[in-house]
Amino acid sequence: MGIRRTLLGSAVAVAGMAGVAGYAMAAEVTVVCGSVGQGAKLCKGAATEWAKETGNTVKFFAAPASSTEQLALYQQILSSGSSDIDVFQIDVIWPGILGSHLADLKPYSNGAEDMHFQPIVANNTYKGKLVAMPWYTDAGLLFYRKDLLEKHGEKAPETWGDLTASAKKIQDAERAAGNNKMWGFVYQAKAYEGLTCDALEWVDSFGGGDVVNADGDITINNEKAVKALSLAASWTGTIAPSGVLSYQEEDARGVFQSGNAVFMRNWPYAWSLGQADDSPIKGKIGVMALPKGGEDGKQTGTLGGWQLAVSKYSKDPEAAASLVMHLTSKKSQKQRAIEGSYNPTIAELYSDADVLAASPFMGQLKDTFTNAVARPSRATGSNYNKVSNAFYNAVHDVLSGKTEAEASLAKLEKNLKRIKRKGW
Repeated sequence: MGIRRTLLGSAVAVAGMAGVAGYAMAAEVTVVCGSVGQGAKLCKGAATEWAKETGNTVKFFAAPASSTEQLALYQQILSSGSSDIDVFQIDVIWPGILGSHLADLKPYSNGAEDMHFQPIVANNTYKGKLVAMPWYTDAGLLFYRKDLLEKHGEKAPETWGDLTASAKKIQDAERAAGNNKMWGFVYQAKAYEGLTCDALEWVDSFGGGDVVNADGDITINNEKAVKALSLAASWTGTIAPSGVLSYQEEDARGVFQSGNAVFMRNWPYAWSLGQADDSPIKGKIGVMALPKGGEDGKQTGTLGGWQLAVSKYSKDPEAAASLVMHLTSKKSQKQRAIEGSYNPTIAELYSDADVLAASPFMGQLKDTFTNAVARPSRATGSNYNKVSNAFYNAVHDVLSGKTEAEASLAKLEKNLKRIKRKGW
């Protein structure tokens, strides 16, 4: 009863014309559309279009902005067998966690999954069932104020050390010129899944591995990971505000887009918002792959992206699957790429002239998206949420100055061994 009240209180319905598209009786489908950037607006527009075409009704459920809170809510809803939500927006790391509660979409897809990036399709396949359709893919990127770099004679940073130096130089100069709100670098450092993404990028760029490797071995306690996190800790209160310790994606974007940060780590969605007509920094933004962890490091970005899945408890899985196919179609993905800078999961769209005109970086940084570092969700399976929680809390302790990186990672290794025990 509590779940139902929550859902009904968070849902807004849109009805189409009854009797269209061969549905004997109009269905009511509740969908989670997202809450970051223009995603919710674009999703609602496409879903409303589907409702009008099919004669069905769509309800929109507003999930929490934090992906960590979303997952906890989804697990509560699905484990109860509730049919109140039909279509879930799920993170790329969740198919293995939620797969047992999701419907197989192959009977409804007509082979549509064949045109999407196959590694993502494989990721979304759980025990032989296609439990989610790719919606958009992501990788962490570096956004920067190209006008400020040019003004102060700085180049786009090749390493994190370069970024640290450039950010400090430009921050200090801009403050001296009168903007005392200027910061050098903003990112996601709240203790939540977003920090797992940021920290994995720092560690991987230094060659420190991916926390737990593909074989399930715990690898995070190493010198390169210590070096990466020690550098990141030095940013707090110097080139990044102390408040960054509570920043999620939109907090970082708010500072950057208001003109008060030189560099920002974020997802591609931030591009279209920064280039909007009402943006103070329109035309002043550069986008690149994240810096290397030193001369012998590498450029990297955490694999992100979201999928659409149908609850196996849905009262009308056929209608729900129909909505999923509409929202993940080439037409819908092209619109989202142009209007919201959401990276398609359909390879053909990366050579589409309209898409590249709207978001040039999609063509330029295609390798970043296709070779992004994955979080260890496959290796750790249903324990991933515990692993990520332990990781981001350990990193947050370092960034906040509570512990040194070496001690924090040694403690983290012990915690992960307790979670693993005899196997993931």
